[in-house]
Amino acid sequence: MAELTTDENILRQWIGRTEHRDGIIDAEPARRMQALLDHDPVLGPGDSLLPLWTWLYFPENHKTSILARDGRTVPGNFLPPVSLPRRMWAGGRFCFNRPLIIGAHVSKTSEIIDIRVRQGRSGMLCLITARHRFATGEGICITEEHDMVYREAPSPNAPKRILSTPPADADLSRTITPSAVMLFRYSALTYNSHRIHYDRTYCRTVEGYPDLVFYGPLTATLLANLALEVTGGR
Repeated sequence: MAELTTDENILRQWIGRTEHRDGIIDAEPARRMQALLDHDPVLGPGDSLLPLWTWLYFPENHKTSILARDGRTVPGNFLPPVSLPRRMWAGGRFCFNRPLIIGAHVSKTSEIIDIRVRQGRSGMLCLITARHRFATGEGICITEEHDMVYREAPSPNAPKRILSTPPADADLSRTITPSAVMLFRYSALTYNSHRIHYDRTYCRTVEGYPDLVFYGPLTATLLANLALEVTGGR
């Protein structure tokens, strides 16, 4: 494995690195996601996969023995060997060309397209963007640009985070009351062992968060599902 570093010149050598996986879009993960959202698990072969439910498929499958202390980060393989200890989902952009159909054979091709090292308010940051393409024999169905951020370990003297409140003037709103069980089930469903989502002791004493961290991807999924429900369209 490559030596861990924050040298941008070394890390940028990972730009252009690719990873390829393929498999069947099985119905069972989609049904489990329906159950997680408290819906009847009725999706089956021939149904369209809902937007952003691609995160249920092709998860990382690294051996437990090589996971970092956060339960997740494995630098130096597809991802560059960043020495900063904390990795988080920072955002993303999507292009939906055609729906993925449950039961279809799909290939996923991932590519590192950008790496930047910056000095932020809380210390050094490394921002990585990967592009993921999901395709069938008919062509590319979905393209995702996925932003990740690596951060320094929090200072013991860092000020406590101030939680934001939801906007009062939203055009449309839906209240979701999260629970530790919801987070655990999403962790299991996406095979995501990042401890900030299920290990309260680690979350508070090591990462410095006041409580378990709600998934950014799950927030995005809930928003996409709400948009579909309200518009009745794509």
